[in-house]
Amino acid sequence: MILRYGYARAKTRAVAAAAGAAIVVVPLSGAAAVALVSQHGEGSFTGTSPIIVAEQSAQAAVYAESLAVHSTIVTAGSDATYELAIPSITVKVNPPPAASVTTRRAQPVANSSDVKAAIAGSSIIAEASKYVGVPYKSGGTSPSGFDCSGFIYYVYSQFGITLPRTSSGYYNIGTRVSSPQPGDIIVTPGHVGIYAGPNLQIDSPTSGKTIQFRAIWQKNPIYVRVT
Repeated sequence: MILRYGYARAKTRAVAAAAGAAIVVVPLSGAAAVALVSQHGEGSFTGTSPIIVAEQSAQAAVYAESLAVHSTIVTAGSDATYELAIPSITVKVNPPPAASVTTRRAQPVANSSDVKAAIAGSSIIAEASKYVGVPYKSGGTSPSGFDCSGFIYYVYSQFGITLPRTSSGYYNIGTRVSSPQPGDIIVTPGHVGIYAGPNLQIDSPTSGKTIQFRAIWQKNPIYVRVT
């Protein structure tokens, strides 16, 4: 018999022989030394010669050991208990951003001496003052609720004067004046009020507000006289 050693390369998992030869499967990883014995000489496998694994390299032995260690399956019993550690989380809410735009609003005016003077000096203002506190109502034209033009429309109707129902119509009525008197109409885009004296008017402001005397906030208004 001729003993010949052949060396398989890394990741060889089996050595197989041809016809009639016995097969020994050796799981290997890394270099391994395999001895093949044949009765028919070098490189010939025509007979029934067995394949004998002569030896494994030290690396193959170590690898086989590691497979045995890492292939172990560990299972928990049915009565096993588990504990889940959940860290506590504190959420800090940022304060709302400061307003970047300051909106100037006209402030209501109390029953001051100027208001009393306007009421005493103008029958229109005296009539309009009866409705202080009436809520704003879109499309409203009665003491149950007024919008801005509906308020003026109603007040002047008590004196037999018919005025436009919408604020845009006030640009084309009466006489425009540069020195207004109490009872004249203040006209600006989208809003109308009644002039009640220097820096004073009475009007129906907007939704959520009521008829009130307050400062004139309109910029560059037109003053219209209809009496």
